[in-house]
Amino acid sequence: MAGPDLITLGCRLNIAESEAIRTLAKDQDDLVIINSCAVTAEAVRRTRQAIRRTHRARPDARIVVTGCAAQTDPAMFAAMPEVAQVLGNREKMEAEHYLSSQRKLGSPASGSTLAPEIPTFAGMTEKVKVSDIMAVRETAPQLASAFAEHARAFVEVQNGCDHRCTFCIIPYGRGNSRSAPAGAVNATVNAMVSQGFREIVLTGVDVTSYGPDLPGNQKLGTLIQRIFQQVPNLPRLRLSSIDSVEIDDTLFDLICNEPRLMPHLHLSLQSGDDMILKRMKRRHSRADAIRIVETIKAKRPEVTIGADIIAGFPTETEAMFENSLKLVEECDIVHGHIFPYSPREGTPAARMPQVEHAAIKDRAKRLRLACEARRETWLKSLIGSTQSVLVERDGLNGHAENFAPVRFRSPMRPAEIHKAAIVALENGVLIAQEAA
Repeated sequence: MAGPDLITLGCRLNIAESEAIRTLAKDQDDLVIINSCAVTAEAVRRTRQAIRRTHRARPDARIVVTGCAAQTDPAMFAAMPEVAQVLGNREKMEAEHYLSSQRKLGSPASGSTLAPEIPTFAGMTEKVKVSDIMAVRETAPQLASAFAEHARAFVEVQNGCDHRCTFCIIPYGRGNSRSAPAGAVNATVNAMVSQGFREIVLTGVDVTSYGPDLPGNQKLGTLIQRIFQQVPNLPRLRLSSIDSVEIDDTLFDLICNEPRLMPHLHLSLQSGDDMILKRMKRRHSRADAIRIVETIKAKRPEVTIGADIIAGFPTETEAMFENSLKLVEECDIVHGHIFPYSPREGTPAARMPQVEHAAIKDRAKRLRLACEARRETWLKSLIGSTQSVLVERDGLNGHAENFAPVRFRSPMRPAEIHKAAIVALENGVLIAQEAA
């Protein structure tokens, strides 16, 4: 076995950071690192499930838990006998902690009798190393680049969030918003392209909030413009989830007119009802969401839309839910990411009147079905077209510019962009052969 095993839950930023962690802990063969997510109660449950499953499969391994769930509730994970160490989101990027878990703690399964000191708040003990994330001002220095089996690299340009949506625990796991200097981002992107990566994904917690903390009041659009200028041989740039109300003029122009910026936007919409949006403390209205999609698609019709939508937010009536359901069609959402609402302790929404669990489950199912139907129609419309596809390292699977999943009938050169003639649709994946 070469290096640690990593189990990653949650967002693309976590994926990126996990690859940076793999490098930091590269010599720890007996280590399993679980990079957790706290966005929902279900994500936390899956983290606990992953810990127990890992311990059953590898009882002699040292299990280190980190990420947002570890940051927001370190005591819960420290109380689990399977866990050797709990690291906060700042500490997970410091190699010394992976070494210290070997020197000081050993594996619980190997007979260690060390009784963990469990804090009632984030702090430093032998087992728990979690500092105050709100005190962090700098951007993670590694600009987390992740690639693993992918032909695309993930580059962190921003971390944390200054907004306080009433349902969201993530600012307490990630801290306040902070941006990576443009020069460092450009250097990282250039290095990834030099290593052969054909697509870069810019990641962060709130990517479109990039820049105000840097000299010159920079914005995401300016950063992307500089990347294209300074790394002219970059074929494809993609954005992770963005907030539509933060799209600046330069970014809007790039989305509509720059072919190297992929025609695929994932929007943080959350709801299609104005009253629910207000109670969520979101900064856009239903009309704002529809307007930005219509305006972009009018200028660049091939842009595809993804969206995060929460089903069953507190106080949501059936009529309010129907507004979210209609949003799938009105915003042409073909990459839907549906969250059944779950209360996160410490958030204002957790204190609001809750929707019954059965109704939440039913609404989430209906939203997923609506998104799946919309997606099926869209994918079928691509049969007979020619798409530009970045093939993954397995040589068969890849994604088109619009993020449609594509599988070639015959192996292609991996980590390269190929012209694909789309001939069929099977189980939600476009089937292709190399275009003549």
